Amino acid sequence: MNRTIHPIILCGGSGTRLWPLSRKSFPKQFVPLVGGKSLLQLTLERVAQFSSSLITVAAEDHRFLVADALRAAKVGGTVILEPVARNTAAAMALAALGANQNDLLLFCPADHHIRDAGAFADTVAKGVAAADTGAIVTFGVMPSFPSTAYGYIARGATRPDGSHQVAKFIEKPDARSARELLLQADVLWNAGIFLVRADAFLRAMHQHAPDILKSCQLAHEGATTEPAPGAGPETAFVRPDPGAFHACRSQSVDYAVMEQHGDVCVVPFSGQWSDVGSWNAVADLIAPDSEGNRVHGHGVAHNSFNTFIHAPHRPVVALGTNDLLIIDTPDALLVAHRDAAEQVKEVVANLEKASTAQAVSHRKVWRPWGWYDSVDVGDRFQVKRIGVKPGASLSLQKHHHRAEHWIVVKGTAEVTRGVETFLLCENQSTYIPIGEVHRLHNPGKMELEMIEVQSGAYLGEDDIVRLDDTYGRSS
Repeated sequence: MNRTIHPIILCGGSGTRLWPLSRKSFPKQFVPLVGGKSLLQLTLERVAQFSSSLITVAAEDHRFLVADALRAAKVGGTVILEPVARNTAAAMALAALGANQNDLLLFCPADHHIRDAGAFADTVAKGVAAADTGAIVTFGVMPSFPSTAYGYIARGATRPDGSHQVAKFIEKPDARSARELLLQADVLWNAGIFLVRADAFLRAMHQHAPDILKSCQLAHEGATTEPAPGAGPETAFVRPDPGAFHACRSQSVDYAVMEQHGDVCVVPFSGQWSDVGSWNAVADLIAPDSEGNRVHGHGVAHNSFNTFIHAPHRPVVALGTNDLLIIDTPDALLVAHRDAAEQVKEVVANLEKASTAQAVSHRKVWRPWGWYDSVDVGDRFQVKRIGVKPGASLSLQKHHHRAEHWIVVKGTAEVTRGVETFLLCENQSTYIPIGEVHRLHNPGKMELEMIEVQSGAYLGEDDIVRLDDTYGRSS
């Protein structure tokens, strides 16, 4: 394949379909689901065979999670940070506006799992000739069961470039329609992956969604760029103009362009593919036992059949169950019939309406410097486990309403407290009084882990006055 392909990773997502493992603050593309790696990291590694300099489009709130994934995958590039979610049409337009107009762009969702990267590359190569003529190339997966969770593509006549003309796009069907579609030899699952020249895509946007394109053009023209902390010297954060992007209409690229555009073709992919869009899809990543049970972690299935247990933290026993999904996390538990897997997002919406914190965020919260886990909380106290990456620092800060006790359990901590700076080793501790300026830094080459005990009248995260911060966060 002589033509250079520039991968664009679409990293949006609401984190509802794989609740409680994924949350709005930690969507599924960041969850380590396969071999200890996140779907985003696996996607980055898969597309790195085309180019090691990538464009990722993600939410502002997820910027440091993306930076961590880029570093883990040993790739760099540009991370376009959307100030607000506006669906795939706008995300793809922003990326295309930032590319050279003759570039061949490969748009890939961040949360799909494709086992055979070589077969994927071979399939993409089959679309290059069509894309070079100005066509928008989609990739369709040979269906293996009557799925109601995927859209379908009906392929038409074979084109001179070897691809197939798209006869029509088919919305997600009901169960009966899905069974009928499976019997048709010319129907594929819509993988949501596109190969197109930048100028051809922008022309299609101008033709079918000119208002979205105009908003994105204004946002692109007013964008700012800065280095991405923690992601390496080859990576930058690009922030589109927030006012212009807020004014943009939200619509998927399928509705905005694909279903209206004339020059759209499809290339079939026969390898294993999943959008990992439900707990049934996650279960299918694990080989079943003789009774059809699939277990991750510390699960035990006894006299049970066709049951999936996700139990990474503690023993979870399923006794005499059939067709169940059991997903255990430190602060929330889901038990569902396999037939109800697609309804999880409805439950999450109800939990969010009821202001249930677990609908949105985990007990363990990721930060650009590391993470913290709220182990226990009560009247006027809170206990946290804190992990700080090698070389990372928390902000220089103070609190108006709480004092803190720090105990180092692993690694070495450099502590700034008032005018003094000193080191704490394992099993040593210190005290930060209310109102005292302080900072925590990890000067070592291994992760620093410590226990923090907070005490005071108010313990909210908004009681932080940041005086200096490596990551550009305000108080």
